[in-house]
Amino acid sequence: MDNPSSHRPAMHRLSLALRSKWKSCVVATPVSTSESLRLHKARSFRSSASLDALQAHARAAGERENPNSYLVLYDYPSFSGAFAALFAHLYLSRRLLPFLVLPFSSVEPFRVEDFNVGGVDTCYLLNFIGPKGFAIELSRIIPRVIAFDHRKSTMARISQFRECPENLELRIYTSKCSARAVYDFFSEKLSEMNSSSGDSVSLLNQEDEDRVATVLRYLEDTDLRRWELPDIKAFNIGIKDERAKLNCVTNPHVFKQLLEIDAGDMIAKGYSYTCARQDDANKLLDKAFKIWLGRGLYGECLAIRADGNSDLSHEIGVELSRRSKAAGLRPIGAVVFMQRSNLKMCLRSTDRSTDTSEIAKVCQSEAVPLIIRSVQHTVPVQTNEPLAEMECLRSFKWIFSKGENKTVKQAMEKGAAADKVLESACLRSREQHPNC
Repeated sequence: MDNPSSHRPAMHRLSLALRSKWKSCVVATPVSTSESLRLHKARSFRSSASLDALQAHARAAGERENPNSYLVLYDYPSFSGAFAALFAHLYLSRRLLPFLVLPFSSVEPFRVEDFNVGGVDTCYLLNFIGPKGFAIELSRIIPRVIAFDHRKSTMARISQFRECPENLELRIYTSKCSARAVYDFFSEKLSEMNSSSGDSVSLLNQEDEDRVATVLRYLEDTDLRRWELPDIKAFNIGIKDERAKLNCVTNPHVFKQLLEIDAGDMIAKGYSYTCARQDDANKLLDKAFKIWLGRGLYGECLAIRADGNSDLSHEIGVELSRRSKAAGLRPIGAVVFMQRSNLKMCLRSTDRSTDTSEIAKVCQSEAVPLIIRSVQHTVPVQTNEPLAEMECLRSFKWIFSKGENKTVKQAMEKGAAADKVLESACLRSREQHPNC
């Protein structure tokens, strides 16, 4: 794990920071203010268990000689928020301090009044600052509020604050993830305590520290959108199932489980999942056929009908793109499938110079969408010639517009008119995007 002092930021008062450019990491200890900001009116992410826990925590604080305690709110369901809560949990446990940890959902956040129960001396906001005005309003009822975040959008939000209460401390780091910032923060506080008491207490033992440090590097690579570490994609795929366990109210074992997460295991799991999906996709590839893109103006590519396997559309499309290129066609794969009574087509390409979005825009012109209402089956057309998009789709379904076409003749007439519109749209797009 990195030395906390190596990431120690320069301290800035918020008023000074507003007069200069924001640094990559800022600790704002705001000046006092009497300004009142309105709290976001969204309904709260409040379960009975969470509210009961708050009330019980307040009652317990009132029964102690020293009523002060700590409240930890972490961004849910983010891994950075959950690991930050783990480090707060470890620090407060080592200090034998009373505390309560709760998940905070940005979709339906807690209301400030939920925390007006007394007995809380310090509140930590981990990996978020809450809805508009939340942190400021919270600081009016809790003596000390410390918030951590790494998002540049948060930096932009706080730069619009005119003033903040003195008891609200904003630690915004855009050079490292919130989980690492919180780890450094509590490690430093523990080191200071050890120096004064002569004890030797750390947040993690050596074995856990090495394992957690690797996990944090991968989480940070994702949170900061660097995508530099090897196997980062496999790691993110492998760890995604752990997200369902991050609610400490419904899962009291979450912190023990977070300590046990191994980056190597997550990477192996991610590769296994990817290979299994690719194997499932490969089983469908022998049914591929050729289609014209834009009536041939955009060339030809391989396509496949994948009803019931729409979740594999990406893997199928990517492999079709490779096979299409190997066959001398455009490096594009088209996957057609039914989705909620709609016939949908997805285009994928492995060639960076090929922009499938431009082709899709042409085919999604007002008269010829790739999602087509249909109500009646027909027999597929038997031909060795490549099929244009509309012809390909008609070979599977007669095209209807939800009750408008009462007969096959009407459907065919509308299809012919649509083909003319498609051809005109393709020509216009080809002129605008000659390299597509």
